Amino acid sequence: MTNTPRAFLSHLFDCAVAAADPLKALQGRLPAKPKGRTVVVGAGKGAAQLAQAFEALWDGPYSGVIVTRYGYGAPCTSIKVMEAAHPVPDAAGLQAAQALKAAVTGLSPDDLVIALVCGGGSSLLPDPPEGLELTDLQELNEALLASGAPISVMNDIRKCFSGINGGRLAELAAPAQVCSLIVSDVPGDAAGEVASGPTVAGRPQPSSVAAMIRARGITLPDRLMAHLDAQCDGEAPRLDDRSETRIIASAAISLDAAAKAARAKGVNAWVLSDRIEGEARDVAQVHAALARQVADTGFPYPAPVVLLSGGETTVTLRHKGRGGRNSEFQLALALALDGVAGMHALAADTDGIDGSEDNAGAFVDGTTADRMRRAGSDPQTHLQHNDAYSAFAATDDLFVTGPTGTNVNDFRAILIGDLP
Repeated sequence: MTNTPRAFLSHLFDCAVAAADPLKALQGRLPAKPKGRTVVVGAGKGAAQLAQAFEALWDGPYSGVIVTRYGYGAPCTSIKVMEAAHPVPDAAGLQAAQALKAAVTGLSPDDLVIALVCGGGSSLLPDPPEGLELTDLQELNEALLASGAPISVMNDIRKCFSGINGGRLAELAAPAQVCSLIVSDVPGDAAGEVASGPTVAGRPQPSSVAAMIRARGITLPDRLMAHLDAQCDGEAPRLDDRSETRIIASAAISLDAAAKAARAKGVNAWVLSDRIEGEARDVAQVHAALARQVADTGFPYPAPVVLLSGGETTVTLRHKGRGGRNSEFQLALALALDGVAGMHALAADTDGIDGSEDNAGAFVDGTTADRMRRAGSDPQTHLQHNDAYSAFAATDDLFVTGPTGTNVNDFRAILIGDLP
């Protein structure tokens, strides 16, 4: 049933996720079988489901190992599935990184490495370079997550503190062929930014990263900055013709699927962008302004219309409340649309987990902020404390899906007007 606003928005989310289904995404995208061995490696919150899909499609012998977040595993026949911590790495991630490196070591030119990569891989593959330890990478991730920096900036920084990211895993696989099949969760679908690009060539100059950190006011421990400052600039090795990269699913594809599903229900759809970045509460203000414009003017489409967007917003932590970027976006949106009739919204992470809580996101309408106040939760205070989860829990507006098996980042939908 999709005849209520919440059911309709949930349906659009489901269609977006289905468009990034691993089996559908891999169908017809696998490389030709090699003369030698086929080795599968992978990392990310949807890596186990990608591995399952690979096993269903591949006709030939293979071996491999992938790592995913705790609770995101799926049974595979010949591919070993390991689980580790996300978003802050742990010792299990160290073991997983070593397992992936071992899997691609000692291969020949006749061998093929298939890398199944999706969002979340950066923290699932901690591999501290000489002189650093796991605790250093834990402090790095905690600082980056609290900084409000865009994902591209965070991943460029991470590449300077890793023995596996920035194409280093593919370099270790030489002289084997490497085919990277990537589910993109980054704005613009830059393959090297997904999971910090373990099998995609290219990494930034250390001096540029150090300057970026200082310019943005990101505070890293002295030990990490000393390690970065000690690195020398130089051109990273190229993978050339032995490496191939394919984006098999992305926010753009999923948003298009959601738009088609809306139109099939008689609702106009306007895809704003698949690569929106910025502070979640600020992005919410812009979305609210656009929604009000559409409601008042009927431009570019008359109601009923749904505004769709994707990308990855950020949250600069001011307090240690509960909630992720989609919940914070929604709380700011609830305040911006306070008392406005005829609007309903859903924002959620397509992997099913918003930040480190159990919800994918939350629902909002023009009554949300008032209902929070009547429930004893001041929405403005919760927003200032980065505690959106608690605010939405008080009004039973959390959107809970569980792990979806894929990850093409944020999904936002604002319905304006009544359903036909």
